[in-house]
Amino acid sequence: MPMNKIRVRVADWQKDNADIRRIREAVFIAEQSVPPELEWDAEDAGALHFLAHEGDYPVGTARLLPDGEIGRLSVLKDWRGLKVGDALLTAVISEAENRDLKEQKLSAQVHATAFYERFGFTVISEEFLEAGLPHVDMVRHSA
Repeated sequence: MPMNKIRVRVADWQKDNADIRRIREAVFIAEQSVPPELEWDAEDAGALHFLAHEGDYPVGTARLLPDGEIGRLSVLKDWRGLKVGDALLTAVISEAENRDLKEQKLSAQVHATAFYERFGFTVISEEFLEAGLPHVDMVRHSA
């Protein structure tokens, strides 16, 4: 059965809350053992959220903070390797640029740095542990 095209839209934290939570709980809390109290923070309410859909089914999410920080990029296990992350990150960068956020930054899990480097992000820190997982800070500058 062919996969539907992946599309990404800006989500509504209130209206789409169940879908955003379902994805982040599956990826970060269940799969990566991030403590729930670290996963859910005060920044969610003021962030711009994104949902990636395959057909009508939400399979990935990410958020953009008002200062240009991108975070919580997550794709359900069964949909990895299908460019869902690419579609999400492309949409988030595009939205950041539309909002004149010329510098985008993120904390990447170390195993994912090559993924972000493909989009023009550069590592700017030593490795550090966040929620028990090795991370590095990365930054990207828009022209």
